[in-house]
Amino acid sequence: MKRAFAALLIALVLGSCAKSDRKTHLYLQRFFGECGAEYGGSVDVSKAEGECGIITAMVNRFNAENPDIQIDVNVVAWPGYPQLTAQVAARDPPDLVTMHEGVISDYASKGLVEPVDNYLRAAEISPADFTEAARQGVTMYGHVYALPWDTHGGLFHVNTALFAKAGLMRGGKPVLPNSADELLQQARQFEKRTGKPYLIQSNVGDPAFAARNLYTYMMAQGAVLFPDAKHLKLNTPIGNAVANYFRRINFEKLGTQNMDTPAAIAAFVNGEGGIYPTGTWMIGSFEQEAQTPGRPLYKSYAVFPYPRLWGQRVEYVSGHSWVVPARKRTPQQRAAIARFFKFVAEHNYDWTRTGHIPAFKAVLADPRFNALPHRADIAPLASMGRPLPAYVLRQNAIEGIVGEEAAAAFTGQKSVPQALAVAEQRVDQLLATVE
Repeated sequence: MKRAFAALLIALVLGSCAKSDRKTHLYLQRFFGECGAEYGGSVDVSKAEGECGIITAMVNRFNAENPDIQIDVNVVAWPGYPQLTAQVAARDPPDLVTMHEGVISDYASKGLVEPVDNYLRAAEISPADFTEAARQGVTMYGHVYALPWDTHGGLFHVNTALFAKAGLMRGGKPVLPNSADELLQQARQFEKRTGKPYLIQSNVGDPAFAARNLYTYMMAQGAVLFPDAKHLKLNTPIGNAVANYFRRINFEKLGTQNMDTPAAIAAFVNGEGGIYPTGTWMIGSFEQEAQTPGRPLYKSYAVFPYPRLWGQRVEYVSGHSWVVPARKRTPQQRAAIARFFKFVAEHNYDWTRTGHIPAFKAVLADPRFNALPHRADIAPLASMGRPLPAYVLRQNAIEGIVGEEAAAAFTGQKSVPQALAVAEQRVDQLLATVE
């Protein structure tokens, strides 16, 4: 017993003599995957590829350029919120966390993340620097609650070879509809001339696909989806008209049937349809196909925001951001967070190589951004994009419910009024339990 105590005492003494690295440490928690084997030692952000590669190289470079600060990174499985919630409950949250803008209000409403106004001021960043979509996504309760990093949403990914065969190319660009009737006319023409469906749809197991379509085209017509923080309003004349429209597309077989996301991606890259409506995050993969000789998309790929079908050009979007969980911090740690924000903002262009839309107006106007493939065509998403109101909590869970019921309406599993009414009932019940 005495020997054990002596050994413990020696260990404590030796430990107390260990030299501190004298750095300010920040604990950063993120998703975007793990790629340390490829990029763990890289500081050249310009040569990194993909979300994981770019963020890994970016943090490495920050550490290299700021020798008095050490960013310690923990990579979590997407989306990482169950782990974050557990850390918050244990009163040991990280210092910086990647968060989807639609989730911020869940934490901000309970004071679990800090407003970042002071960090932005210290970093010499103004909310006026953000794009309209990015600013709306991080502003709530009279404060800015995150540094926005991008905007992402649905896009029309187009097979231009098939569009040419369908007679739907003008001046080297695909002809996209400017009304709901025009889409049906062009879809019928496309199917007749190519023998393939106009739309590739992930109607199975992808609630985001159906929710995005319903949200976008209801919002474009001025519909107020959430009249208050506790109620969803879908079963309206506008909601029924939009849902019946997508039901008609399926009834006329102008889009693929019974596909999940992997099947839809495979169908698009193999030239099995004209348009795949999916997110900004697929641009890199599809562009690689377009640059590979012998592939069906070779030199036959274009991409644009969702077209206007009714009302105004408005599209439902979200975005990635950096939040600061609430906890005690030293002045040095707070200064380090501001320096990290400044660094991240200065490298927003590098992040846009993932396919996402920049969060900063200056990057949107940067010739380097507009020289990237297709970026000038998708840039309008930064101004036409609209998130859900910040007072709406549990947005991820709500999207799952709305998408599930909307897909049932679109595919004929339920009548449109029934599906929309059930969506309202389920969401209202969920929101009634949120404090």
